This record gives sequence, C-alpha cells and structure tokens, in this order.
Amino acid sequence: MEYVELGWSGIKVSRVCVGGMSFGRVFPDFHQWVIDQPSTQAVIARALEQGINFIDTANTYARGTSEEYIGTSLRNLGARREDVVLASKVFFNEGHLSRTAIEREIDGTLRRLQTDYLDLYIIHRFDYGTPIEETMEALDGLVRAGKVRALGASEMYAYQLHDMQVAAERRGWTKFTSMQLHYNLLYREDEREMIPVCREYGMALTPYSPLASGHLTRPTWDSDSVRSTTDGTMRNKYDAARDNDMQVVTRVAEVAGRRGVPMADVALAWQWARGITAPIVGCSKPSRVDDAVRALEVRLDGDEVAYLEEPYRAHELVGPLARPGEKALAGTDVRRM
Repeated sequence: MEYVELGWSGIKVSRVCVGGMSFGRVFPDFHQWVIDQPSTQAVIARALEQGINFIDTANTYARGTSEEYIGTSLRNLGARREDVVLASKVFFNEGHLSRTAIEREIDGTLRRLQTDYLDLYIIHRFDYGTPIEETMEALDGLVRAGKVRALGASEMYAYQLHDMQVAAERRGWTKFTSMQLHYNLLYREDEREMIPVCREYGMALTPYSPLASGHLTRPTWDSDSVRSTTDGTMRNKYDAARDNDMQVVTRVAEVAGRRGVPMADVALAWQWARGITAPIVGCSKPSRVDDAVRALEVRLDGDEVAYLEEPYRAHELVGPLARPGEKALAGTDVRRM
C-alpha cells in the first residue's frame, strides 16, 4: 500500500479510502443496496489486511447506522485506534452547520463510531443559513478540544471554499485540509475552479464516486444490480449526459482491453494520474477491496490520459447546493450524496 499526507494535516492516509455509504441498515425510503454489519466487518477486515487505513462515512449514511457498523466492526476486529483514519461529516441534520448543530452532531458521531476523537471532520455542504465565522469557529473549537484532528469540506462552489478558508486564516482558526469532491472521468467540472482553489491551499483531494456509480466499470450503461435498478440519485447524477458519456466509457474499455485489466483499474488509475490523494471507493464485498488495491499497479501514460479525456464535454453541475430561492439543480437529491 502507498501512503501520502492528507493535505498539510500531518495525517498519513492510504491512497485508497473505503467509503461508508455502502454500509448500514436498509430503510424503505433510502438506499436499498447497503450491506449489513457482518458484511461491513468483512470488508473492513480485508481493507485493514491490504493496508488501507482510511475510512469515510457520514452522520446521515443509512441514518447513522453506517457509523454504527464501522465502529462495531473496528471493535470486533481489535483494530488499534491509532492505525485507522476515520472521517465523517456534518450538515444534513437539524441546524446544518450552526454551532449548536456541530457540537451536537460530533458527539453523536463519536458515540456511534465508538471513539473519543475523529481524524477528519468534513462539512457535507455549504450552509447559507449560518454565518461562515460561526461555522469555522465551532469547527476550530472541536480541534482545540481534541475531538477532531483535522477539518475537511465537501461539495460547494469554489468561491465558498475560498471564503471559508479566508475567514479561518484571518482569525487564526483551523483551515480545511481536504476536499471531498465529485470527480471522475464522466464528471470533471471541478477542474475549472474548485481544484485550483484546493491546490492554492495545499488541500488533499478525496473524490467520491470515482467509478461514476459503476458506469466506468462496464462497457454498457445499465446493469441489473440492485443499485442500478433502485438508485434514483445515481440516475439523476449521470443519465442526462448518457449519450456523450458513453464515448468516455468506450475509451475506458479500450484502454483496459489493451492493458489486459478491468475497466475499474483504468478509471482509478486516471484519478492518481490526475494527482488525486485518495479516491473514495464503495465496497460491498471484500473482493472489491482487492480490486481497488490492485488498481494501484496501473500507471497511465500521458497519451492514455489524453485519450480517455478527449470526448468529455461540459456538464450541468451536480452536488453544490443552490442558494435558497434560486433554481435548484434539476433532479438532484443532494441528501444522498
């Protein structure tokens, strides 16, 4: 396994991060493709065996049961706390990013994960209803109290990230050290502004959906998996640009064929070729962990990267929240990302 520093935090993370959205209890109106606690434990056990030390989740994934399953699994496996980098998120909760909400939600997250500190605490979205200074001061307070080691951000507009970093910088508060962005060969809009701002601040890039919800793992658009047939959020994120994006999928298949490797390996190798710190890979079984680790062996050259990227065309933004009262992103259920 390869390891790299998470931004400027001093925290060393594996080049692969296991995503916790695949873990948790099934609820009638939520993700139908999550796995139970024993299955979660099997995935985490394999990840630890493979040298993966980075696990990402959120307070709202499977209504908190993702955190519970991760915490129980690590306890059952006898994992040393200092050997695991745990990340979770706050926003899709009462009060969003208010001081009261942040201080309440971190305690719930720590309880569910069965730990007394979090390595990385991520704001899940930008909060238009809370002053930036209130949010950043509250987050800084968690770091000073020892409940959190480092701070991260996720889906927002680049100017919002810049404003929050400036607010923290001016007041001596803790800045964000990582950005969890929506980034893959089928969605590259953050190359325009977000990634340059992150580079300016020395932030790690930890994309979610690096395999575009499975679209970059097979030569056909649709599949008969439970997720493909039940996940409306996935369809809203990707189906609008299907015709153009199939050209990219075809090229991934071609490069994979020439290399003699699965398509997923090529899609992940492109991430590292683009300077990504650690893509967040959802794993529903231990073999998926092995697949992600194997992809580290693939090194794409410049011509291959250019060939994969060439068909891409600009997409509608998917992820950042619109300002209240303004037009929302069509068909985007941001609560499930």
